Amino acid sequence: MSQLSITTTQNVTINFTAASVGSRIAGQLLDILVLIAYSVVMYYIIDISGLDKNFGSMDGWSVSAIMIMLFSPVIFYTLLLESLWEGQTIGKKIMKMKVIKIDGYQAGFGDYLIRWLFRLIEVLIGNGVIGLLAIIFNKKNQRIGDIAAGTAVITLKNNININHTILEDLNQDYVPTYPLVIKLSDNDARIIKETFEVAVKTRDFGTLIKLREKIISVTGIKNQLGNDQDFIRTLLKDYNYYTQNM
Repeated sequence: MSQLSITTTQNVTINFTAASVGSRIAGQLLDILVLIAYSVVMYYIIDISGLDKNFGSMDGWSVSAIMIMLFSPVIFYTLLLESLWEGQTIGKKIMKMKVIKIDGYQAGFGDYLIRWLFRLIEVLIGNGVIGLLAIIFNKKNQRIGDIAAGTAVITLKNNININHTILEDLNQDYVPTYPLVIKLSDNDARIIKETFEVAVKTRDFGTLIKLREKIISVTGIKNQLGNDQDFIRTLLKDYNYYTQNM
């Protein structure tokens, strides 16, 4: 598998493993099976409800509008699930893969939208062969949509356990402050800790402020401590507390 080395804006280098071509194909095939199953069920519902018998009395635009509405989950499947599940679809979850930004942070709706639009183009032109060739010949295993959105698909399989990079020593009587910290993933916590340690060591207070603002915007946590360093230290301890007790 290709190694994906990402240097964040805080000059922290993070190493990920790019999802292999085989894993991505398998994930795509699983997603196709999900879409086929949905379509079969929907056609069955249309048949037993007698809705198709009414199509003859409707104009073409009305029929098209109804079909688009009923099958919109098929059309927007990847966009919807990747947005709701932070870079994963059912196929990606099963294959333990996830979409991330090249800067190491969580991709946003705009990134997923770009990937979705280019997926349509890749499927319409060459039946996906162009996208497959791009993945094969790209060092980061990116398809065209990934390149346009600045994203990559990584594997979440724990070939290397990342938990050791985010562990914090906790007293047995430790009382957490921020329960919303569970919104973060292991990768998020690792990025926060590595960025935080570098910023503290170099006395980069500007980065600490940006890191605190990013955490608040992503999790909705309100800083109850005032001091950025105390806030982030407590947040990391809380993350360890909740994840160790889940």
